[in-house]
Formats: sequence, C-alpha cells, structure tokens
Amino acid sequence: MDLNALTQRYLPVLIVIIISIVIGLSMLLISSLLRPKRAYTLKLTPYECGIPSMEDTWERFNVKFYIVALIFVIFDVEAVFLYPWAVVYKKIGFYALIEMYLFIFILLIGYFYAIGKRVFNWSKE
Repeated sequence: MDLNALTQRYLPVLIVIIISIVIGLSMLLISSLLRPKRAYTLKLTPYECGIPSMEDTWERFNVKFYIVALIFVIFDVEAVFLYPWAVVYKKIGFYALIEMYLFIFILLIGYFYAIGKRVFNWSKE
C-alpha cells in the first residue's frame, strides 16, 4: 500500500479528529470567558439534594460496595467477550465451545467464592 492511498483513506478521519478537538477546546474557552465570576461563600459550600450537609463530607463507605462493583465489571467484561465469540462460533468450531465453557466455569468459581464470603449480604454484621 503506497503513501498516497493511505493518505486518501485516513485523511477524513484525521480531519474529523482535528475539527472535534478544535470545537471542544473553543467551547471550553468561550464558556470560561462568558460565565459569571461571582464566587461567594454560600455558593462554594457543598450540598447534596438541596440540603446543606450536617456532618463531615468525607464519609467512609463499606468495602462491600467496591467489591460488588468489581464483580459487576468482571461479569460485564464476560458479556463483552461472549458477543464476538458468538459471532464467529461456526468458524471456530467445537474447540471454541470447550474454551467458552471453561471461561464461564472459571467465572462461576469466582462468583461462588464471592457468595461464600458473603459479599452480597447487605445486612449489618
């Protein structure tokens, strides 16, 4: 493939990228120039749902929230891997079926391990 054909193929993509960067940066610049700059103490105080905070805003969360989020991400990634596998399943054959069963089996081991550690139990301990 010569350089001219490569340039003709990817030049529109480069132009779109440059235009989107210029538009994004210009919007940020224009909004910073036009916004009101009147900061006062009430405006700078943190609030949640329209109610001023009554205690410290740095609250510690239970680690189970993060573990459940990680488990969700793991199973989400599993779903992402299942789609391309399903598309090319007929081309790959029986070997791919065994590999996918092994993949799902390993994920199920992790899922049952999380159940055994009571990750999904939300009651106070």
